[in-house]
Amino acid sequence: MTRPPTTPTAPDTLTTHADDPEPPPHPTPLPFTAPWSYELHFPCDPRAPGIARLTLRAVLTAHGLAELVERAELLTSELATNSVRHTKGPAFVRLHWLDPVLRVSVWDMSPDVPTLVSPPAVPLYAQRGRGLLILDLLADRWGGCGTGEGPYGPAGKTIWFELALPPGPPPALAA
Repeated sequence: MTRPPTTPTAPDTLTTHADDPEPPPHPTPLPFTAPWSYELHFPCDPRAPGIARLTLRAVLTAHGLAELVERAELLTSELATNSVRHTKGPAFVRLHWLDPVLRVSVWDMSPDVPTLVSPPAVPLYAQRGRGLLILDLLADRWGGCGTGEGPYGPAGKTIWFELALPPGPPPALAA
C-alpha cells in the first residue's frame, strides 16, 4: 500500500514506507491441461455475436489454443447470431476446456431446438439456413437440448459443439 507523501512532491508521485505490507504475489497461470470455463452473458442485441467472437478469440489465444480460434469463432458466431435473431431475450456463451476438448455452449430463451436440414433444402445462394450445416461440417461433435421452466432457471435451449486438439505437445502460451 502506498501513502500520500508527507513532504511536498509532484502531485502524482506516491512514496512507499518501510511499514507498508508486501503486495500479494500474482497467481501463476493455469497449466495447459487444467480445466477452465468462461461465460459471456449478453442481451438480445445485434452487436452481441461480434462481442462473443472477440471474447472467444481473446480467451483461446490467451490459453494457447490459437489453432482452434477460426473454427470456434465461426461456429460461435453462427449460434450467437441465431440466438439474437430468433429469440427476444438474453443469451449466453460458455467456453469450457477439458484437455484436449473445447466445448462451446450457447443458451437462449427459446425452447425450440433447431433441426438439421439436408443441403438440397437450402437454396444455393440463400443468406440464411446454413448454420447447422456449417456446425455439422466443422465441429467434432455437437448437439442441443431444450430445458423447461423449473427450479434451475427459465425455459430455453442449449446448443453446443466440441473441438478437439490433435494429439501432440501443448502449444506455448501467449505472453
